[in-house]
Amino acid sequence: MNKTFRDRVTISIENFIAKVTLTRADKLNALDPDMFDALIEAAAWLGEQKSARVAVLCGEGRMFCAGLDFMSFAAMATDESHTLSRLEDRTHGPANKPQFAAWTWHELAIPVICVIQGGALGGGLQIALGADIRIAAPDAKIAIAETQWGLVPDMSGCALARRLVRDDILRQLTYTAERIDGSRAQSLGLVTECHADPFTRAMEIATQIAGRSPSAIQGAKRLLNAMDDGTSESILLAESREQDAIIGKPHQVEAVMANLEKREPVFD
Repeated sequence: MNKTFRDRVTISIENFIAKVTLTRADKLNALDPDMFDALIEAAAWLGEQKSARVAVLCGEGRMFCAGLDFMSFAAMATDESHTLSRLEDRTHGPANKPQFAAWTWHELAIPVICVIQGGALGGGLQIALGADIRIAAPDAKIAIAETQWGLVPDMSGCALARRLVRDDILRQLTYTAERIDGSRAQSLGLVTECHADPFTRAMEIATQIAGRSPSAIQGAKRLLNAMDDGTSESILLAESREQDAIIGKPHQVEAVMANLEKREPVFD
C-alpha cells in the first residue's frame, strides 16, 4: 500500500510497518506550507489504517529535516494574495498548524520511530520530538536552532522536549542554538539511540513492536502520553482503565497462548 501527500510525504505499509518519508530531498526536506499540510494529512490517513501497527518516520536524502524553508515563508509574507493567520489561533485542537505538524505524531494511536540521518535542525527537530523514539546517526547534526534566526521554538517543541531533557540543559541548548552531534544528543536525552545505520535499527525496533498485541501497544501509548500532564490519581485510574479494556480480550489471549506455545503470535 502506497500513498503520497502533496509531493512532500509518502507512506508505504508492509508487514504492519508504515514507512513515512519526507520527500523534499533537494531542499533537505525543509518545512514549507505544503510540508506542514502533508505531515498532518499523512498522520490523519495513517491513523485510519488498521494494517499499520507502528510507523517509521524518515527523510529522503542526506538529512531528516533542515527546519523551516525561510525563502518560502518570505515569499508568502510579500504575497498580498496570501493571508498569514496569527499563530495564536488554535486551528487544530490545542495547536496551530505548524505545531500540529509535530504534535500529530505524538497523538497518533500507534508508536512512531523517527530516523535522524544527517541532521534535524529547528523545526525538523521539533517534528522528530513528536515521535515516541528517535534513532540518530552518531554524527547527525541536531539543534534547537530558532534563536539563531531571532525566533523561539514554537512547533510544540517546548511541550515535547520538557519530558526528555533536564531544564537547565534545555535552556542552554535553546539560548545558544548550539549544534550537537547525535552521540551528545543521546547523552542529553533528545535522542533515544545512536546507530551507524539508523534506518536499519529503526526497522528492527519497528519489527519488534509490530509483533506485539496492537491493543496493548496502543493502550500503552495512551497511558504513557497521559503521564505528561496527569496527576498521580489520574495516572493510576488511566492504568486501570487501559488494563480493563484489553485484559481477557482476543489480542491479550493470543499473546498469552503464543508465549505458552512458544510461537509467534498472530493478531487479527
